[in-house]
Amino acid sequence: MNQQTIGKSVSISGVGLHTGVNSTVILHPANVNHGIKFNVKHGDTDEIIPAQIAKVSNTNRSTKLTSNNVDIQTVEHLLAALYAMRVTNILVEVNANELPILDGSSKVYIEAIEEAGIVDQEVELQRIKIREPFEYVHEPTGSRYTVLPSEAFEVHVNIDFNSKVLPCQFAELKDLESFPSEIASCRTFVFLHDILALHKHGLIKGGHLDNAVIVVENLPEKKEAIELKNAFPDAGLDIDRPGLVAKNGLKYPNELSRHKLLDFLGDIALCGTYFDARIIVNKPSHEANTAFAKVFKEVLKSEQKNKLVPVVDFNADPVYDINQIYDVLPHRYPFLLVDKIVELTESRVVGYKNITMNEPFFQGHFPNNPIMPGVLQIEAMAQTGGILAISLLPPDKKYDTYFLKIDNCKFKAKVIPGDTLVITMDLLEPIRRGICKMQGRAFVGNTLVTEAELTAQLVPRDQP
Repeated sequence: MNQQTIGKSVSISGVGLHTGVNSTVILHPANVNHGIKFNVKHGDTDEIIPAQIAKVSNTNRSTKLTSNNVDIQTVEHLLAALYAMRVTNILVEVNANELPILDGSSKVYIEAIEEAGIVDQEVELQRIKIREPFEYVHEPTGSRYTVLPSEAFEVHVNIDFNSKVLPCQFAELKDLESFPSEIASCRTFVFLHDILALHKHGLIKGGHLDNAVIVVENLPEKKEAIELKNAFPDAGLDIDRPGLVAKNGLKYPNELSRHKLLDFLGDIALCGTYFDARIIVNKPSHEANTAFAKVFKEVLKSEQKNKLVPVVDFNADPVYDINQIYDVLPHRYPFLLVDKIVELTESRVVGYKNITMNEPFFQGHFPNNPIMPGVLQIEAMAQTGGILAISLLPPDKKYDTYFLKIDNCKFKAKVIPGDTLVITMDLLEPIRRGICKMQGRAFVGNTLVTEAELTAQLVPRDQP
């Protein structure tokens, strides 16, 4: 998966949900590593606001970003569309402080991105695999976020407003590819009994039955109905029955939970990272989503640090056991420093060495404070890499590997008796004329203890 941008600039216009101000958004292509940024026209100047969780300043009924006292509001529907379409580099030019609400969903934004076209930028996009379960509870709202390891990205959302007309709803997104057809068209919603209070607080000035579903618990009293009509004279709020009121009916029976999933995707996009995990969300809101995103971003950073750590199943049958290693490598006691190979592909090998007090080098290397010599860790890495290199050569000959160069070698932690040294060797470039270059790393548990770039020459061995 590579970074992506759009093929051309494209514009969208409409009214802001909360400000009621007309605005025009122009989506522009951007270079690699640019990220998603808003260029907000502020008087005679432009303010660049990156779409980052650290820039969130308000979450009252939408997500607002702020930089140098300049705001851009209601960014979540566009961010959800960009995240789902994997547009990672884009400049969003906007001539007001709020993005247009359009029809209350991400549908128009998806259509604009499709019109502009998506361009692959041939630079790999960072993607993180979540390895450990994680749970976050937002105490002020009771919202709960459960993150589970998964081979892909998926989201499950549950909503419960304790409402007699809006029952508990569930929505799910099994992959981002399904977002345009299954989630993007689902509209925002509001409870009728909240509308006047929100309006008095300066919100939803651009609200209309064209851009929202209205949840009607009870019909308004006559006075309240008059106030609603005066506050929103053209909004189509002639409500005559309880229930879910939507222009042309609901898109789906669970449209409201699907929209909550849409909002969550837009808010989590502010982490700026793609990842593989299954996320179960109960009672989401912008306030809780962004609070979770701030915590989850730190989890993602931690997982990124552990990304290089190999996952080894010590109970699985090895690719090579010690007897098979004997057939490949010429090394023998006391200099054979790899016990098993547990993964072997055309570009990567993973093996391990069990470190015991019986190793002969401990007799003379700090006998009272036994530490595996760093040079022997390098040798163990070289032997592991040698198995990968030899596996790529014609099988009719046997080969010896000779060191040519060691670069960027770092010893980061001690290796002592009782440790299991897990070694990964990754081919950095194709083998040419017998020259092999690999990136080697050695781990004890999740700790990187040694790393180096190793270059060696493979030489056919004289057959006995």
